[in-house]
Amino acid sequence: MISTNTNAAVANEPYPATPIGLPTLCQMAFDGLDLAPVWNRLVHRVNAQPGDAAALLDLSTIAQLQGRPQDRVALQTAALKLQQVYRRPAAIVAPRPLRLLAFMAPGDFMANTPLEFMLEGSSIVLDMMYIVPGTKLPEPPEHDVALVAIDESDATAPVLREISQLVKSWPRPVVNAPDRIARLTRAGTWELLKSAPNIVIPMNARIDRKTLVDIGSGDVAIESVLDGSGFPIIARPFWSQAGMGLVKLETASAIDAYLREWADAEFYLAPFVDYSSRDGLFRKCRIAIIDGHPFVCHMAISQHWMIHYLNADMRNDAAKRAEEARFMANFDSDFGARHAAAFRTIADRSGLEYLPIDCGETQDGKLLVFEVGTAMIVHSMDPPDLFPYKRPQMEKVFKAFQAMLHNAARAAP
Repeated sequence: MISTNTNAAVANEPYPATPIGLPTLCQMAFDGLDLAPVWNRLVHRVNAQPGDAAALLDLSTIAQLQGRPQDRVALQTAALKLQQVYRRPAAIVAPRPLRLLAFMAPGDFMANTPLEFMLEGSSIVLDMMYIVPGTKLPEPPEHDVALVAIDESDATAPVLREISQLVKSWPRPVVNAPDRIARLTRAGTWELLKSAPNIVIPMNARIDRKTLVDIGSGDVAIESVLDGSGFPIIARPFWSQAGMGLVKLETASAIDAYLREWADAEFYLAPFVDYSSRDGLFRKCRIAIIDGHPFVCHMAISQHWMIHYLNADMRNDAAKRAEEARFMANFDSDFGARHAAAFRTIADRSGLEYLPIDCGETQDGKLLVFEVGTAMIVHSMDPPDLFPYKRPQMEKVFKAFQAMLHNAARAAP
């Protein structure tokens, strides 16, 4: 039994609180380790000291890793009532470490940029300050540079609006302006990039359930919704992440069965783009655009058009891993060079110093943009015995990200 009654509790640990943290707990789950002993120790801490905000936040993280969203919400809410600032100490002790303040929003792993992964092995001290709507802003710790880590979503929109006003007079440099993040809805990203040369980005139309019913019945033409594009289309509930509810609908007659499975009030529709390669396989890569420069984070290869790194079964296919290794080794002179202008356009039009994207390549050689979002996970958790090429590449990504923060701090007037 966990006590989350914080009405009378006072945070009784040093400010800011220091949790175990997302990378350590994620790595344990990723490696298949049993989190029950950690959970039990944290519960004991909270029951002994109800003001242990760090333990509550770690319990919230474990609850999400175990697929218990309601527990995650309750535990995170209890933690944030006690403290709104949490610290990730520097991995390397330095005489004058860079101090980074991250503006964060309450929510699950998709609510914020997973900065703790990006600072692996660095001398940067990270303070994560959660902005809770309706709650007074806490006193921020001393810092050299701030970063808006909040991703775009319906849930985080109020927080981004609040931060937009706050950073106008912020005394330190701020990376990733909140108003620019807020533009990156699926529809907003399409508007931003649809006219860009050498970029293909499928239109994403957010529609209500009645419109989708009318498309299925033939009362509304799909071409009128998707700027002239017809079937096949891709449909997903408006909240969908990681492929939840994402399906390819070949004809209007398939819509009725889809709606029987998904009871949501709103959906996104997009035209289907066949991006299969000559060998019939589909390839999708995650690229982090850092200070205008692209860095590859992974490439997944699959027989299916809907690819995620885990469902591509990269662990069990040596040939796929060998291709990914070649892709990473040759990225700067091959894929990165071919699409250099497109990556610069995305960086310029987004106006963000850090922006991960998921992309592929069309059959006529253009950059195909699937999705952009500042909360996409970029990590080095893959086992080095199977993926020996991954860690050197991810260290390159992390160093570029950390250099971007140092450069931003030096630019302060």
